This record gives sequence, structure tokens and C-alpha cells, in this order.
Amino acid sequence: MKLDKLLKVAVAALEDIKAKEIVTLDVSRVTAMFDSMIIASADSGRQTKALASHVVEKVKAAGGTVYSTEGEDSGEWVLVDLGDVIVHIMQPAVRAHYNLEDLWLEAEAVKIKLPVAKSDATKKVVSKKVAAKKPAATKPVAKKPAVKKPLAKKPAAKKPATKLAKKAG
Repeated sequence: MKLDKLLKVAVAALEDIKAKEIVTLDVSRVTAMFDSMIIASADSGRQTKALASHVVEKVKAAGGTVYSTEGEDSGEWVLVDLGDVIVHIMQPAVRAHYNLEDLWLEAEAVKIKLPVAKSDATKKVVSKKVAAKKPAATKPVAKKPAVKKPLAKKPAAKKPATKLAKKAG
């Protein structure tokens, strides 16, 4: 199966079961092990397993080969190996912790355009452009020494006249 078709089938399968934040990266210039990587988020362990199972089912139905799946026991991070494409399905906390988009920073984001079915006219393709992060140039800021100002003396408040003083006067 051609790479473009494999990517479309996998992304469509992820969208079928409402995967979130789907990112497709072209990593062919970074590694020789595979050409593309798909990263998606799922709300629960059950959804990660369902997404992985659906990707496997759809790729096989389209004539593709699924080499292996890993991580289905815990459901926090499931990896589906499609040969030229690796699919990572993660829960948000795990995805934030491992931050694969930054790890594969040299890769380029790929936009996948899926054919829109008549019943899915409102569905949009979600893709995220991964921009190279450059550290901001900062100048060292000289710290000013803390200067303590003497406390100003407050004028003594007048004491209210007592009842005895008023009677005497």
C-alpha cells in the first residue's frame, strides 16, 4: 500500500472514533526506520484501545499490513506499527510527558486531506503544524541592590479627652 493511502486510512480511522489532536509528521529525513508518524490523543484507556483496534481493522480492510501493536494492556499509550507509518495513541497526560512532537522536532508536519463524505460535510481535518522552537534571546538583567528606607515617624495621635477632664474644666 502506498504511503499516502496508508496515512489517509489511518487518520480516517482515528477520526471515526473521535481521536483528538491528530498530528502527522514526515520523519523520513530524520530516521530510516519509518517514513511517517501519527500521534493522536484519547480520553481514556478504553478509547486508546478502541482507536488502535479500529486503525488495525481499517488498514487490514484496505489491504495494508499491520506488523504489531504494543501497549494495549495499560491503554495509556498504544503503538500501532504499520511499517512505513507508526501510530501513537496516547492519553493527554502521557502525551504531554513524553512530548513526541518536540522529540521529533526536525520532522515536518504533513497535512492529510481526507475525502469528505456527503454525511460528514461538517467534519474537518485536524492537523497541527509543529514549529521549531528557538530559545528567546535574553539579556542578563542586573539586579538592583535593595535599599531600605528609614521608616517615617508618624505624629502622635491626640488622646481623646476623658470624662474627668471635661468635668474639671
